[in-house]
This record gives sequence, structure tokens and C-alpha cells, in this order.
Amino acid sequence: MSEANSGPGRVTREQRGHLFLIGLDRAGKRNAFDSAMLADLALAMGEYERSEESRCAVLFAHGEHFTAGLDLMELAPKLAASGFRYPDGGVDPWGVVHPRRSKPLVVAVQGTCWTAGIELMLNADIAVAARGTRFAHLEVLRGIPPLGGSTVRFPRAAGWTDAMRYILTGDEFDADEALRMRLLTEVVEPGEELARALEYAERIAQAAPLAVRAALQSAFQGRDEGDDAALSRVNESLAALIGSEDVREGVLAMVQKRAPAFKGR
Repeated sequence: MSEANSGPGRVTREQRGHLFLIGLDRAGKRNAFDSAMLADLALAMGEYERSEESRCAVLFAHGEHFTAGLDLMELAPKLAASGFRYPDGGVDPWGVVHPRRSKPLVVAVQGTCWTAGIELMLNADIAVAARGTRFAHLEVLRGIPPLGGSTVRFPRAAGWTDAMRYILTGDEFDADEALRMRLLTEVVEPGEELARALEYAERIAQAAPLAVRAALQSAFQGRDEGDDAALSRVNESLAALIGSEDVREGVLAMVQKRAPAFKGR
């Protein structure tokens, strides 16, 4: 297990076996995103994407809160002047612009999870929240719309009327309501969210990496391009994997009644 190292924008990285842990580390500001933190999170996601060792990432936050959203006092003048672009080598953590991630992501949230935090959660594959977590899309109360994908992903997950009830009012909701609306995978007791997220990530990391990425790619294609586009490529995906070492290992492990040891090739 490596030590957690913090980048210039207060985002930590830690390689833990096949897991890549990414931590928001601006706790004194409730992990609100300034421009440096936005850039550093994108760089951390890019490092994960390129790491051959990393099979699943876990995004979490240091301190009591996941994030209070964007630090508009710092960001607004920069956005007004020139907009914001992710640095070279970065991957959009919200999956709005390219490049986007192709590997699995699990998110653990607690405390305050506002605006951009909800959108990070909606861009994850699995999301775990501590009971008592407070969610809100406050953007319309600050004069802007949601910018990180919620206008598309929230209605897709929860249905139109539930999503608009919160996006258009800025009203707060709790973890149980988020679970009811299918924004979360699971709600756990406070303090257990990261451990539970790591359990999910470890299960993913034990699966065949090429198969996991192929499954994600197909799901992304179905979401972004439609069912027909995704289904038309299923046989192509199978043909690319059927001769892999991992398929042979999976069959052999099944016959020998043991856990498979996949290599990602």
C-alpha cells in the first residue's frame, strides 16, 4: 500500500493494490472546488485512466463533508473572463466533455454533498452515502444552472418530476430520499461509507479487467448513443476478448473450483 500523496490542487492519490483512491482534501473549505482543485481532480482521474495497475477508483473526501460544490467567489471571475479548460492529461471527472473515463468508479459521500458533488456521484458507477448526508442543487439560487451533467442524469435516474422538484427549487434532500430516487446504490451508517465503497471496488477489481471495461463501454454506448448502437457492437466486443488469457483463466478457475487470478490480458 502506498502513502496518500496530495497534488497541487488538494486532491490526494493512493495506490492500494489494484485500487486507486482519490481524495478531496480541502476540508477547511468543505472541499469546495476552486480552479486548482478542479484541475487536480481531472489530473488524478487521468492518472487512474492510464495506470495499468489500477482496476477501480474510489473517490471520497477527507473531513466531515464531501463537497459544498463550486467555490464561486474564486471561480466566477475566471469563468467570466476565459472559461475553464481541464489541463492536458486530465479526464473530466463529471464526464461532460472528452476525454471521459473508461474504467470503473465508486464514490463515497458524507456530510454536505451539494451541486457538483451530486454530479460527481451521478457520474459514478456505484455510489455509497452515509446516513444523514445532505444533498442540494443550489445552482438556481446562485444564478446558474447545474453544469456537471445533472440536467441529463438526474431525470434519467429519478424521473422527470422528482428531478425537477430539486433542480428547479434548490431544496435540500437527505440520503434516504436520494436512495429512493435511485441516485445512490446504498446508504450506510456514518463513518462506514468509505469502507463500504472499498468493498465494492475490491469486488470489481477481482473481476476480469478487460471484461469490466467492455461491459462499461457497452453501457456507456447504450446511454450516450442509444440501445441499437450498443447492441450492434456486442459481438465485436466478444470477438476481441474470447481469445484472451483472462477468458482461459476464467474457464479454468471454474473447472478447478477456485477463485480466478485475472491479469488483464
